[in-house]
Amino acid sequence: MNNEKINKQSPSIDEWLKEAKADPAALQEGMFLVHNGVVRQTPKAKVRQGIDDGSMVKGMEFSYDAAKVDAAIAETYKMEGIFHVRVWLNEGQLELGDDIMYVLIGGDIRPHVIDALQFLVEKIKSECVTEIEQK
Repeated sequence: MNNEKINKQSPSIDEWLKEAKADPAALQEGMFLVHNGVVRQTPKAKVRQGIDDGSMVKGMEFSYDAAKVDAAIAETYKMEGIFHVRVWLNEGQLELGDDIMYVLIGGDIRPHVIDALQFLVEKIKSECVTEIEQK
């Protein structure tokens, strides 16, 4: 990583929803869910495993493998009742409060959409990205 501040423009969720609802598949969709991950001050180890070393996050280096993200999106489309998937990922040097990612899922019923959002965000976080917290 080169510590470069990329400053990618976060997407407009209003625009994403407008585009999704204009698609003919939208007639089958009864729900959209949006995930917006942001850089937080509390370290992942403290939040996820309860490990508190007294440190605080000051920023993050973030990158992703586009081919793996595309494969995860394709896999999500195969899930029952899912008709719309859109992902935006930031990159480079991120500061506290910066957007890390946006994910939009559209599908037929709530359980299918919730499952797909959970599946895709977990897949992206565990297999497609590199997050290096800076303390």
